[in-house]
Amino acid sequence: MKNLVAKITMLAILAITMSQISAQKTSGYSLTKTFHIASAGGWDYIAVDENSNRLYVSHGTQVNILDKSTGDSLGVIANTTGVHGIAFNPALGKGYTSNGRLNTVSVFDLKTAKVLSSISTGENPDAIMYDEFSKKIITCNGRSKDLTIIDPVTEKVVATIPIGGKPETAVSDNMGKLYVNSEDKNEIVVIDMTKFTVLSHWSLLPGEEPTGLVIDLKTKRLFATCDKLLVAMDATNGKIVGQLPIGEGCDGAAFDPATNLIFTSNGSGTVTVVKELSANNIVVIETIPTKKSARTITIDSKTHKLYLPAADMEAVPADAPKGTRPKMIAGSFQVLVLSK
Repeated sequence: MKNLVAKITMLAILAITMSQISAQKTSGYSLTKTFHIASAGGWDYIAVDENSNRLYVSHGTQVNILDKSTGDSLGVIANTTGVHGIAFNPALGKGYTSNGRLNTVSVFDLKTAKVLSSISTGENPDAIMYDEFSKKIITCNGRSKDLTIIDPVTEKVVATIPIGGKPETAVSDNMGKLYVNSEDKNEIVVIDMTKFTVLSHWSLLPGEEPTGLVIDLKTKRLFATCDKLLVAMDATNGKIVGQLPIGEGCDGAAFDPATNLIFTSNGSGTVTVVKELSANNIVVIETIPTKKSARTITIDSKTHKLYLPAADMEAVPADAPKGTRPKMIAGSFQVLVLSK
């Protein structure tokens, strides 16, 4: 009788699990809006200020500020040549842009968008973030292969941390550790934000060329988007606990803690939606068509909407050298909005 009860229990659990997975085969997301931006220039990261209705889009020599609901222009932050990312410090009412070709961070007023000051960084600052634990602004400097740590109160550089590789993106555990994906070393570098020193180098292999990185603070899991692969890693010890195929050309990721969904923005023209069923169990539940070139992404955790910058691209000539990138069609820059 005990064996029969055990078997029935196991079958019931299996049935519930399979029904849950079956119910999660679609995320409910689709392309619902497109915001058009007529000005010229390339792009990289996009960011939502969740304390306002503003969406910030890096765009060549400036940052476009849009109403995140309607796409209406609310202004620009000028003179940010080679801008990559945008970060916010609500407590100080300030925002920050990483200006890759100027090797600077622009500090701007969140209410007026007026540039207040400029801070020198390492070479080619790429991703930028505000770490709530240390109360510091951090830039990932691709060419000098280090991090610049800025005190936003004094607007002074307080530390420079070499990481031994090209830092692409960083996330914090909000308890004193920073995790940085090193694109050319195929690893996660762990930083002590109390001493501004490197603690560990954790391999992402078989994942290569990591770009996007997000963290689930509840399960202590890192999710790194690599070349056609999403790698899940235990943030306490660096152990790889899962890996799944994703689309080509991914340069970003977003995570929704309310739904345990990970979104990877694939420049090949899709978003891969991954469900974190548990700390060591992730599954692909959907692939959503977007647009070729939509390779970075952000999420508004209040509305759960996804935003992806993109553009229409010219065809690459048949006789062009291998590796030639398609050119952007002038005036076609846009932001795709995915929502339920």
